[in-house]
Amino acid sequence: MHIVSRPELATPTELLIQVRDLQQGAWPSYTFPAPGSGEPNHDPALHPLSMLLVDDDIVVAALDILSKEITHHGRRYRAAGLSTVVTRKAARGRGHGRTLITAARTAMADAGFDIGLFTCDRPLQAFYESGGWQPLPATVLIGGTPEEPFPSDQPGFDKVTMADFFSVRSRQHRPSFHQARIELYPGLIDKLW
Repeated sequence: MHIVSRPELATPTELLIQVRDLQQGAWPSYTFPAPGSGEPNHDPALHPLSMLLVDDDIVVAALDILSKEITHHGRRYRAAGLSTVVTRKAARGRGHGRTLITAARTAMADAGFDIGLFTCDRPLQAFYESGGWQPLPATVLIGGTPEEPFPSDQPGFDKVTMADFFSVRSRQHRPSFHQARIELYPGLIDKLW
């Protein structure tokens, strides 16, 4: 098994077809763009990077890393987060997803991001913790845009904010991220990454 890491639109079509099938199976109510259409799944302004765990040309697990600068408590941070994390049903329970989310965390740190931030459904918290991510209790990510905010604590959501602090500066200011409302504002395509 090996990891393929490419910008979303540079992912080979034969792999992207498999990724879209996995994503459509995981989120059937969402319509994903057709592979090879040149239409991105994520907002290009978020620099989507696809990471795929591949075994003999079969995509076993996939995720996307999205990134942007954020301002929190008057400080600017290079932030990245996980999106569309999925593992092939027949391969679940074997550690493949954990391998990929751990590799993504390492890739973010190696790329010089200050912080990794994302939300997950509460039942998935332990899974992300097993990959080195840490929960930020009572922390809310505010997605969408300033004009159309999309907070992770809205009615009907049961989300947990997960994080890792990569830079010295972000680790020094880590307490400011606890029990906070963080203005992520990734836009209207990726309301929350």
